[in-house]
Amino acid sequence: MKISVVEPLGIPNADLEALLVRACANFKATGEDVEIVTHEDRKEDEASLIERSADADIVVVSNIKYPASVMQANPNLKYICVAFTGYDHIDMDYCRAQGIKVANCAGYSTTAVAELVFALAIDLMRNVLPCDQAVRAGGTKAGLVGPELEGKRFGIIGLGAIGSRVAKIAQAFDCEVVACNRSPKELPGVQMLSLEELLSTSDIISVHVPQNAQTIGMIGAEQLKLCKPSAYFINCARGPIVDSQALADALNEGRLAGAGIDVFETEPPIAAEHPLLSAKNVVATPHIAFASYQAFEKRAVIIANNVESYLAGAPENLVS
Repeated sequence: MKISVVEPLGIPNADLEALLVRACANFKATGEDVEIVTHEDRKEDEASLIERSADADIVVVSNIKYPASVMQANPNLKYICVAFTGYDHIDMDYCRAQGIKVANCAGYSTTAVAELVFALAIDLMRNVLPCDQAVRAGGTKAGLVGPELEGKRFGIIGLGAIGSRVAKIAQAFDCEVVACNRSPKELPGVQMLSLEELLSTSDIISVHVPQNAQTIGMIGAEQLKLCKPSAYFINCARGPIVDSQALADALNEGRLAGAGIDVFETEPPIAAEHPLLSAKNVVATPHIAFASYQAFEKRAVIIANNVESYLAGAPENLVS
């Protein structure tokens, strides 16, 4: 049995290997040998992924695109542990056709993502970056006074684990919390609305739906026309859910007050000509919402538990 972790995952490889050794203990007790391979750098090209996945029965990969062409080069592959919540970067059709099981690590980054939502919202509303620039340039607060979160209507699109955590934090700021969700859901103190009503009445709008065929492009020009000019838009979910050009147009035309963007159509580095990088009142981060020290530690434990459950014949967190 060979386990290949094709990239570093935010904690020392020795610590991850120790967790995986413990996860494999019962399997090794049956007399099977287990080889665990880790790597010190991240490589995303196909040739490197093929080389790093070679002969592995189990592959651990985070958000690197993992296409059928890589998997076809490894006939031993039986199980993929996605060290990430989303798995749209894995060729799931190929996995289903070949009987390759796929599990994810949902939940490890819930707190990290939710906290960045508020970092971006407060940064935008209180002009933190412009204030920093003003101080360094010998300026004052003139023109930089902004609104408080308290009393604002905070609209959440998608009430999964992360959206629900955002709702709880928004309530702690004494916001009026509203949400829309693809299936009925009740949370204390959260009013459920249609997407259209949420967009047209919210002061802060935060996106928390997964990327799939139904959500790609769900926030486009028509939806953004519904928003209040004083509203702030936050996307820490997936880039393709929102039409970036339409969002940039809304910002540049004064139809939105600002946007906090952690995700784009591609992974960073982002092309300099991307429309949101030159749009007005944008705070951009390089897909870092999920990444905190604590989140990486939680993720490593979930990876080990996923591998252990797979080897025991009762796989958990399957998405395939």
